[in-house]
Amino acid sequence: MGTHSILVLNGPNLSRLGKREPEVYGNRTLDDINRGLSEAFPEVTFEFFQSEREGELLEKLFHCEDKGGFTGIVLNAGALTHYSIALRDAIQAIRLPVVEVHISNIYAREAFRHHSVISEVCKGVISGFGVNSYHLGVRAILEGGPRVGDVVLQLK
Repeated sequence: MGTHSILVLNGPNLSRLGKREPEVYGNRTLDDINRGLSEAFPEVTFEFFQSEREGELLEKLFHCEDKGGFTGIVLNAGALTHYSIALRDAIQAIRLPVVEVHISNIYAREAFRHHSVISEVCKGVISGFGVNSYHLGVRAILEGGPRVGDVVLQLK
């Protein structure tokens, strides 16, 4: 059992990783990503959850906080990133730190992907580092993440 517990929460369409647009998202599946996190961070107890349904993601956030014992949440909300006020409100309603992650650089893609409605209520955002975005998200939770005024590196 690890000394830290982290929920890795994935939203709509992420179940299709490895099949969906490999030129954008790569060839790794969500299971590959989860296995890689467990191997890279043996001191962490992970809980992995993916759903195509917004309500299930909200319930998982609330369950995590109510259950207790979690250090934080790494969240790839998929398309919900850009329009789900319900998800934003749920993140804001809990006390656990949430790090928003994206495999692709959402700022180098279609204009509608450039805005995240959840970023303002997340501890930080990591975008564009492929599956390493998840690893960086875990590190941000374990190490406390950046502070106001820190420089953020974004690669295109």
